[in-house]
Amino acid sequence: MSTEISEQDALHYHEQAPAGKLEIRPTKLLNAQRDLALAYSPGVAEPCKVIARDPEKVFNYTAKGNLVAVISNGTAVLGLGDIGPEAAKPVMEGKAVLFKKFAGIDVFDIEINVHDPDEFVNIVKSLEPTFGGINLEDIKAPECFKIEETLKAQMHIPVMHDDQHGTAITSGAALLNALTLVNKSIEAVKFVVNGAGAAAIACTKLYLALGAKKENIVMCDRRGVIRKDRKDLDALKAFFATELDLHTLTDALKGADVFLGLSVGNILAPAHIQSMATHPIVFALANPDSEIDYDVAMNTRDDIIMATGRSDHPNQINNVLGFPYIFRGALDVCARAINEPMKLAAVHALADLAREPVPPTVSKAYSNKNISFGKDYLIPTPLDPRLITTISPVVAKAAMKSGVARRKINDWNAYHKTLQQRVGIPVIG
Repeated sequence: MSTEISEQDALHYHEQAPAGKLEIRPTKLLNAQRDLALAYSPGVAEPCKVIARDPEKVFNYTAKGNLVAVISNGTAVLGLGDIGPEAAKPVMEGKAVLFKKFAGIDVFDIEINVHDPDEFVNIVKSLEPTFGGINLEDIKAPECFKIEETLKAQMHIPVMHDDQHGTAITSGAALLNALTLVNKSIEAVKFVVNGAGAAAIACTKLYLALGAKKENIVMCDRRGVIRKDRKDLDALKAFFATELDLHTLTDALKGADVFLGLSVGNILAPAHIQSMATHPIVFALANPDSEIDYDVAMNTRDDIIMATGRSDHPNQINNVLGFPYIFRGALDVCARAINEPMKLAAVHALADLAREPVPPTVSKAYSNKNISFGKDYLIPTPLDPRLITTISPVVAKAAMKSGVARRKINDWNAYHKTLQQRVGIPVIG
């Protein structure tokens, strides 16, 4: 089946009635006078009084515990740039339906016509009574760093900028498996990171948490290698500045083991790939055009392992492998945050799952391909039904162990069944 779509196909899909991709439906009966009395007046006063005495009871009597806000100001949308909040809304609705489809999480998408980071923070912070979690989306750097860090410090619900951490978690899992295949240690390999925006910095920081050595990382931006002697560096770039005698991307790639690209398309030539170390790992994640064309790269060297951000090639670094299940696990223990232990738990769970035998249902969804762990299958596919029961429990456990969970899960078998039910997987037994 072809995945090619035309402009008209996409517009018709979004325009057909009802317009957009979301609607709201009641979860309780409203068929009789008694139903109305329970849902609104006078019955609604009873949970209101309980919550007024104990605000934590809001998770018992309202939808807060299964409700996430996807919030953007439209300043860094996909490959489209600063297109504004209205134009960003189709993307935010799309993110919302992925939450619902893959993790059973309800979402309100909220587009804010604000550029000032402080004003943005004040608006989002004021929404805390409504939501169980905040997914920040498509906010440009460097403002996104300040916004996320401030909100995480001031709010008592999970806050995650998925452009940063979703890409980091998914690519981190792919990296661990790629290194396993080529028998290289993350502590020893040399990295070249091209791009110094939100996703690139988050990925690189996560790789450090996984064991990479800072002295083995060279980061480049539009001006070349980020060096300590440059005078134009902000604090985030300065953290990764190198003293090595390297000035250009070409210089940096010589002998490198890993290339991570979160920059612009078609900046790598075959000669760049040829200059890398044996068994090079190339994550060319720019969209829609990768830093180097997939076929060109694969034809350049037989020993290359490659991932892209595209769905038409193997090893797509797709955030949908992470964010629905990370928020699911966080919400299910009423977590106050999504912290480093929770993210690292998700990385290792994703990596481990890719090494397990693939169910026939997954192969069928991908035209009955013989899918198995290897250079063309570093991470699970987005349609793998095991993702929710693999990632969400380890995230919930990490939240509990690290002390950010308000509630505990004691019966993990029952929780496993609940997760399946949330996404419509038949539960046996």
